[in-house]
Amino acid sequence: MGGQSGVIADFSRFEEITLTYNVDLMPNHPQTEDCGDGHGAFKLRGALNAVFSLDEKQATNGVATHSSGNHAAALALAAKLRGIPSYLVLPNNAPQFKMDNVKRYGGNVILCDPNMKSREETARKVLNETGAVLVPSSNDARIISGQGTVALEFLDEVPELDTLIVPISGGGLISGVAIAAKSINPTIRVLGAEPKGADDAAQSKASGSVITLSQTNTIADGLRASLGDLTWPIVRDFVDGIITVSDIEIIQAMRSCYEILKLAVEPSAAVALAAVMSENFKGNPDWKDSRNVGIVLSGGNVDLRYLWESLNKM
Repeated sequence: MGGQSGVIADFSRFEEITLTYNVDLMPNHPQTEDCGDGHGAFKLRGALNAVFSLDEKQATNGVATHSSGNHAAALALAAKLRGIPSYLVLPNNAPQFKMDNVKRYGGNVILCDPNMKSREETARKVLNETGAVLVPSSNDARIISGQGTVALEFLDEVPELDTLIVPISGGGLISGVAIAAKSINPTIRVLGAEPKGADDAAQSKASGSVITLSQTNTIADGLRASLGDLTWPIVRDFVDGIITVSDIEIIQAMRSCYEILKLAVEPSAAVALAAVMSENFKGNPDWKDSRNVGIVLSGGNVDLRYLWESLNKM
């Protein structure tokens, strides 16, 4: 179920650094760039682990969640594979193609206002009406364990990695990656990549306690969630730092992925490449010994029309 991996040589003036990427565009079809009928993001790892860990009684009424799109689609697909219903609460401003993905996998879509309060309230109502089991997008041990397989596969293929850079939002992916990576190599550095317009993780790390933002403003629509009571302690104790980048830097990274790697990645995935290309990373003396850097490109669910419009603004 691995993503595609490869090495970027002399990428963007990093002559002395080897950058390796792991692409979770189609986790159930390793070694391919063709997204075809694949889910198109790392979220399927955790969703499958969560759905297939339910006993028959728990699974009877199906599963439910609220999500900006990728987790909803992953949960819908996992539920379809197990043969149970799924109920997905999405903000009414979610990209249409992400809503279409959920419906394509047989999920029942319930729209809500685009804020966390509305998402949570709507999800509670759905749970009460259906009896479904809630599967959070990040703050869940089953999800964290599933996402950690990214690191297992990465280090199996490239054991010499000394640094991993991972997108961060709710923290499920980076929590799983940090636990798995540091269990294999305790000295490996794990860094989060986050948009400046949704930098609650960076603020939380700096303050030593969870910071929740009332509003976010970023092109990376999949990175607007907040850390939870399970993911925060892991991020606090096992993530070595957070790199924040602007939306312009994210768009530039998307462009580099397309022009150099021939991959169309969504903004929430390109944030990791944007981080390693940024002065915040290159100019930080604490990370000057990073020589074998792994970048997790976490998804390819990108609206190509939106991609072209973003590139034309540069």
